[in-house]
Amino acid sequence: MAPDRLAFVCPRFAGQGAVGGAETLLKNLATHAAARGYAVDFLTTCAQSHYTWANSLPPGKKSIDGMEVHFFPVDERDAAEFLRLQQAIDRGRAITPDEELCWLRNGVSSSALMKHLAQHASDYRAIVTGPYLFGLAWFAAMAHPARTLVVPCLHDEPFARLACMRRLFTETAGCLFNSQAEHELAIELFGIPDANARIVGMGLDPFEVDPAAFAKRHGLSSPYVLYAGRREPLKGTPLLCDYMASFRERTGRDVSLVFTGSGAIEAPVSLWPHILDAGFVSEQEKHEAMAGAVAFIHPSVNESFGIVLLEAFLAGTPGLVHAQSRVLVSQCRAANAGLWFRHYPDFEAQLLFLLDHPEARATLGQRGRDFVARNYAWPVIEQKFIRALDALCPVPLSPPPSP
Repeated sequence: MAPDRLAFVCPRFAGQGAVGGAETLLKNLATHAAARGYAVDFLTTCAQSHYTWANSLPPGKKSIDGMEVHFFPVDERDAAEFLRLQQAIDRGRAITPDEELCWLRNGVSSSALMKHLAQHASDYRAIVTGPYLFGLAWFAAMAHPARTLVVPCLHDEPFARLACMRRLFTETAGCLFNSQAEHELAIELFGIPDANARIVGMGLDPFEVDPAAFAKRHGLSSPYVLYAGRREPLKGTPLLCDYMASFRERTGRDVSLVFTGSGAIEAPVSLWPHILDAGFVSEQEKHEAMAGAVAFIHPSVNESFGIVLLEAFLAGTPGLVHAQSRVLVSQCRAANAGLWFRHYPDFEAQLLFLLDHPEARATLGQRGRDFVARNYAWPVIEQKFIRALDALCPVPLSPPPSP
C-alpha cells in the first residue's frame, strides 16, 4: 500500500536564506512526518525575504530531508496597495471584504502553486498550511478547506479580527495549535470547537554545549543577556534596547546585550559600545550563546510559540519575557523557568535578581531543561501530530478506484 501523501504549504522554506519561527515549525513538522513514513510534498515560493517577496530562488523541485520541495514563483504584487491596507488594518480601520482579499493577494501569492494544488489536491490526505497571516496560506486553505489543516501561529492583533480570518479558522478541517494559550485565543476570537483543534507544537533535540565558549570566542568579559531572532518593533527589540540602556545607567552594572539573527538594531547611542551583534550564527553557536547568558530576553508580545525560549530552556538558561505575551508567560509558568516584566521597574528588578542570585538562576535553568525534555522531545510531538491527523483527517477523501 502506498504511504499517505501530505502537502505542507508555507510562504518560505527555512534554510534557503529564510529565517522565521513559523517557517522553521512547518519545515520541521514536514521533515519528521517524512521520517515517519509519510510521502511529503513541501510547497513553497522562490522568495527569501518576507519584506520584498522577490523571487530570489530558482523555480523547480528538490529532494531535501526526505521530502520533495517544490519552489514556485511569487506573483507580481502591488506593494503600495498592500502597505496602504496593512496600515489601515493595523490602525483598526474597517475595510471591505474585497479589500481584505486585495491585502491577502498583494502580501504574497503564487498562481503557479495554486495551479499545482488544483491539479494534485486529491493526491493528498491532508494539506497542512500556515501561518495564518499570509495570503498564500489563506488561498491554499480556502481552495481545499475540507482537507486543510491550518498551523496558524495566531497572535492577538488586528489582522486576526478580519472576516476572512474567521472563515479560515471555521471552514477548514481543523487547526494545529502550538500552545494552550494560542488555542484559547482562537476560542475567544472565533469560537472554534474543541473537535476541530489539536495542540501539537514543535519538537526540539537536546544538546550539550560549553557555556563559556561564546564569551571566549567574542572576547566578552562582562555578563550578557541574549536576544535571538528578527530585530523589529513587532518583536520588541527597540524596547529591549531602551530598557538595557536605562538599566546600565541606573544600576551601574556592566551587562552586555548580545543579538543573533537579522535586521537593523534600533538602540540609544549610549548602548552601542555594549552591544554585540553576532548576526546569523550556526545552531551550535546559538546554543553556546544561550548557555552562557544570564537570561534569554524575549520582549515580543505577539508570539504563538516561543521556539527560541524553549531552546534557551534546553540550554539551561532562564527566560525574561514581556508580561503582555500570554504565550511566553504561560511557557515560563508551565516550566517554572522564567520571569516576566510589565514595565521598566519590573525589568530592572528581575534582571538584578538573576544577576545577584546565581543559584536561583541555575535552578530555573534546570527546571526549563527538564520541562522541554519531557514535553517537547520529537517522539512526543510526532505522536501528537499523528493523533491530530487521524482525528481531523481520518481517511483519504477521494473514493477508492473502481475495480
